[in-house]
Amino acid sequence: MARKHNKRAGKRTHSVDVKEWAQKVESVFRQFPTRKFNYKQIAAQLGYKPPMVKAKVEMALSDLERAGKISSIDRGKYRLKYVADYVEGVVDMASNGNGYVVSPDTESDIMVRAPHLKHALHGDTVKVSLFSRRGKKLEGEVVEIVKRKQTDFVGTVEIGKSYGFLVPSSRKMVVDIYIPKDKLAGVEHGQKAVVRITNWPEKASSPFGEVIKILGNAGEHNTEIHAVLAEFGLPNEFPVEVEAAADELDTGIKEEEVAKRRDFRGVPTFTIDPADAKDFDDALSIQQLKNGRWEIGVHIADVSHYVQPGTILDDEAIERATSVYLVDRVVPMLPEVLSNGACSLRPNEDKYTFSAVFEMDEKGQVHNEWFGRTAIHSDRRFAYEEAQEIIEDKHPEGSKADFYQEIRLMDKMAKVLRDKRMSSGALSFDKKEVKFRLDENNSPEGVYFKVGKDANHLIEEFMLLANRSVAAYIGRKSDGQPSGQTFVYRIHDDPDPTKLMDLSNFVRQFGHEVRMGSKKAVSQSLNTMLGKVKNTPEANMIETLTIRTMSKAKYTTENIGHYGLAFDYYTHFTSPIRRYPDVMVHRLLQHYLEGGKSPHNGPYEDLCTHSSEREKAASDAERASIKYMQAVFLEKHIGEHFDGVISGVTEWGVYVELTDNYCEGMVKIRDFRDDYYNFDSKNYCIEGDRTGRILQLGDALKITVKGVDLERKQIDFEPYYGSES
Repeated sequence: MARKHNKRAGKRTHSVDVKEWAQKVESVFRQFPTRKFNYKQIAAQLGYKPPMVKAKVEMALSDLERAGKISSIDRGKYRLKYVADYVEGVVDMASNGNGYVVSPDTESDIMVRAPHLKHALHGDTVKVSLFSRRGKKLEGEVVEIVKRKQTDFVGTVEIGKSYGFLVPSSRKMVVDIYIPKDKLAGVEHGQKAVVRITNWPEKASSPFGEVIKILGNAGEHNTEIHAVLAEFGLPNEFPVEVEAAADELDTGIKEEEVAKRRDFRGVPTFTIDPADAKDFDDALSIQQLKNGRWEIGVHIADVSHYVQPGTILDDEAIERATSVYLVDRVVPMLPEVLSNGACSLRPNEDKYTFSAVFEMDEKGQVHNEWFGRTAIHSDRRFAYEEAQEIIEDKHPEGSKADFYQEIRLMDKMAKVLRDKRMSSGALSFDKKEVKFRLDENNSPEGVYFKVGKDANHLIEEFMLLANRSVAAYIGRKSDGQPSGQTFVYRIHDDPDPTKLMDLSNFVRQFGHEVRMGSKKAVSQSLNTMLGKVKNTPEANMIETLTIRTMSKAKYTTENIGHYGLAFDYYTHFTSPIRRYPDVMVHRLLQHYLEGGKSPHNGPYEDLCTHSSEREKAASDAERASIKYMQAVFLEKHIGEHFDGVISGVTEWGVYVELTDNYCEGMVKIRDFRDDYYNFDSKNYCIEGDRTGRILQLGDALKITVKGVDLERKQIDFEPYYGSES
């Protein structure tokens, strides 16, 4: 019996031994995925003398070949086996220098280790050779850079005796750029600049580049804002020839042109906008009809009248695609002569407009609609605050205030429209908008919050009505079926069920529930939750996480509806001064109103894709400018204590969002003095070794502002442990 037992134990030991060696040998192949190895070379890589481990290495090779992980190439030589020839995708760079290629052709991202990136950078489109799978994980090697995302990078220049380096601002750019002495263009040490990569020698660890624009001294306000724009490929000024083309336009109002339009200049008309607004996209008109109903006009600046296809103005608008709203400035899509002048619906001026006109009753029911080019004369400009006073009946002039009855009536209609949307499954996000009070030097003096009130909702609902009505007018036939006509839609896909489940699991700890099921059931439960968390410490974080759970809205010619708004048809018609898709919508709508046939959708789809990309870049730039201003603001408060809520958890620390001002910074793991904390990736928290204390998303944490790095827009906190003697 003993002998038999020992024999089985021997087999088991042998099996384990082969497995262990197979793992060792496989690691060599993965380290050098394109090289061929014989057993001697494998042994050398593992640090053994070949004769001593020949049998073990050969058994391991046989085991790996049977498992389909390696292939026999020549006699006695092997190479890692590819599971597919090539896959194309986009590189997402990690801070450790490795990359992950995101491809629609694979279920999971493909990890590409730093040595196998072959000079690919973040955002590049690449062709990847796949190695054998390790479970569900894929690894690969870049074999071709199909398309560079960018070649221009922003950062701080460091100058040596005969050369310089650009240290990029973006954390996703993990290599510095070498700048030869004759390519420094007069930049000084420590200045911020834009550097263009000119070449990258195969064996060089860094790309070579040249300075193409000096932004100024690092840390200076204008320098940092211009650096934000440059980082995302956004302009900070118009080319001279574009400004000249705008100045040459005839912006006068001609009666012969008005004669071609529906004239609303005698109809009571007003605008409601932020108090500091300079361009006015939209105006509302209202008059009572003989049948007792009301005619509501939604009048939009007729940008397409001035910006014609194929002109330098149109080319520039296409390239920009959107205005960019930073903390201290607006970078417009159109030159000022158009954005703040000819196209802006300023009070007491005749203007060309494109309008959606609705016959409505006092209950908000639409009975008829009309679309077309118009002329208007705005009688009054309201700020949101003044319109809100009228709605709340708190205006100093009471019922004698301008448009008192009209605004209150339209407020009632807007509330009916909003209730209908909500009951159809629309989502309600009334997230606080963080704003900075700036001094004369654009330095932040304080933080305040903007919350949408009834006046904001009034404008919002009538703009939504115009947008969805225009989209349905073009996209839907009289029998309710899709028309198939080429058009520009604003779509919003259903949320990913996995992300919804993750959100549901997270909010459950706060006593909330996200129900799975129909679209309407999900939306209603989300709205219930968002309503309950208002004015709670975790409100902003839960609202942010809920937004992140949603799919991203985008422009396309392929309509699938808008989940968040609960509309089957939706477009952007109401802001052509600041969004190029709205200009396309105006042109297409006029084309169809004149009886035109449906054009080929290809060029429009390309413009939609480009506009969506520029929209994201503008949004990223806005967030970066906010982070910078937060850093500037908190620089004045180093050493002070604030209450906060944990808004993110990582292996190196926790992000904390301050309750009073929504500024966000990080507490590094090493800065906790009460315990040593470990990251729990499963439960998304950190846990103390000795105390067992758990810190997770949503937990309150009092902090001290430890330090601020303006260049990196980085804020460091440390836990506050109370006064210490």
